[in-house]
Amino acid sequence: MLKGKITRRLGMRAALAGLILGSLLVRAQAGSPPSGMVFVPEGEYLALYPKSKGDKPDKVPAFFLDKYPVTVGEYLGFVKRHSEWSRSRVKTLFADTAYLRDWAGDNDPGTLGLQSPVTSVSWFAARAYCEAQGKRLPRLNEWERAAAELNPGDSAAAVKGILDWYARPGGSALGDVGKGKPNALEIHDMLGLVWEWTLDFNSALVSGESRGDAALDQGMFCGSGAFKASDPADYAGFMRFAIRSSLKAAYCVKNLGFRCAEDMP
Repeated sequence: MLKGKITRRLGMRAALAGLILGSLLVRAQAGSPPSGMVFVPEGEYLALYPKSKGDKPDKVPAFFLDKYPVTVGEYLGFVKRHSEWSRSRVKTLFADTAYLRDWAGDNDPGTLGLQSPVTSVSWFAARAYCEAQGKRLPRLNEWERAAAELNPGDSAAAVKGILDWYARPGGSALGDVGKGKPNALEIHDMLGLVWEWTLDFNSALVSGESRGDAALDQGMFCGSGAFKASDPADYAGFMRFAIRSSLKAAYCVKNLGFRCAEDMP
């Protein structure tokens, strides 16, 4: 009798495990995202500066991406749970002196709105936040692939809006996330609210092979910079390239935030 009960329980557990696995597979196949995230289907990304002439676009596998940038309120919850990332305790190796500089205290954002995007956080801090959520920072090609999904018919207006935002003074007050029009994937604020960290932001000027890097450096500056680009008219792309190339992982910048990504199950 006891043996029969144990067998039935094991059978029920196996069935439950099968249902959970099945739901994960269905979610992966259908692209159903976790809460607060958006499914980004497989696509392509052509680097602004290809490694060699005639390079084909990179294939970017499907992934999940946060619908909104991480907010002040969300980051406040993170530092309360992980005090090593509070303003007074963070190690200088992982964040410069501008870390959370507009906060009134370790657990006090001061006058910052809880729904505004968190900024003045380093790459190390952004990565730690995402890892604490079981996620990661998006790779550069993933971020660019998702950001390129403009709404049909909106391209000209969207590009103008992006350039207007890039021309805005860096000290301008930030609004709440989600107030602008989302892109075609229903992702908000990728362009027009804050700059965003990517996992491999520092790969902008590195091809991985020293001789290739030297050639790239020679072609990056003076008149040949735009000539060697995959799209010489992509001024917004040049701006993002320049910003990423100027960053170091410990830098904390007033208009630089982040969002998280997650691999498909």
